[in-house]
Amino acid sequence: MNRRIACLAILLGTAVLNTAAQAAEVNVYSARNESLIKPLLDRFTEQSGISVNLLTGKANALIERLRAEGRNSPADLLITTDAGRLVLASDLGLFQAVESDVLEDRIPAAFRAPDNSWFGLSRRARVMVYHPDRVAQSELGDYESLADAAWAGRICVRSSGNIYNQSLMASLIEHHGIDTATSWAQAVRGNMARDPQGNDRAQIKAVAAGECDVALVNTYYLGIMLSDEEQREAGAAVRVHFPNQDNRGTHVNISGAGVTAHAPNRDEAQALIEFLAGDEAQSWYASTNHEYPVRDGISPSDLVASFGTFDGDTLNVSVLGKRNAEAVRAFDAAGWE
Repeated sequence: MNRRIACLAILLGTAVLNTAAQAAEVNVYSARNESLIKPLLDRFTEQSGISVNLLTGKANALIERLRAEGRNSPADLLITTDAGRLVLASDLGLFQAVESDVLEDRIPAAFRAPDNSWFGLSRRARVMVYHPDRVAQSELGDYESLADAAWAGRICVRSSGNIYNQSLMASLIEHHGIDTATSWAQAVRGNMARDPQGNDRAQIKAVAAGECDVALVNTYYLGIMLSDEEQREAGAAVRVHFPNQDNRGTHVNISGAGVTAHAPNRDEAQALIEFLAGDEAQSWYASTNHEYPVRDGISPSDLVASFGTFDGDTLNVSVLGKRNAEAVRAFDAAGWE
């Protein structure tokens, strides 16, 4: 009788383990649009057998949701854009450190948190786009040069509430100090052709339409436009200039991910980040999202490569988040809405 009970217990235990294996899952909160992440998540499931439950939303709303849910959150992984948001989530205690030789090997130190609480997964450069009929590339210089009087009434850029502009400002504060960066923002505000408005694609369209001569945008927005029949004409009207190539390099930002502090499926979440840092996913980011891979040795798409090569700022992108509050204050002081 005891032997029969023991055998039954073993069988039941094996069944439970098999069911658990079949039910392996990871819950993802993503600030990236579903179309820009789901194909990769589906591929991860195909390869690993781990199902992915995806919830998308605005970055700040997802961060607030994680904070409010606390220990009861079902989320295992937060994927978001901009180092500033990743640092914010980390400072709120929403991430946990991940020790992974795979991630440390694949992701350069400048693109991950010093404490390994989050990891960059793709890069984007914030560049100048200009209309070649109205601007000679030789006229263009560093970000700092946009403060020159020669650009009065010629610049388009989105609002200071945009996290991409805040991160650029954070980098300027890191390099020059708060007073110099604030003076730069005030001068650029005075050189604008119109009040700050619209997204990055709106700035490209404004340059194409002659509303302004130069704009600050992230490279992948131009890639999206050039790949869209309805927006291609406007995208093709502009050219790309990579600032600061004679000194610190062009400002670079990331999208990235972190394992949540109370992740119920921690190992699966780590496995997903490692997959997203792999060759296949990195190449997909490049070809589909028109971003630069965060990995060394993975080439950008032909379209993005056509913009030219550049040296990027070597700052650890965590600085962009640490300086965010100062950047917001500098914009306010400069009158940049």
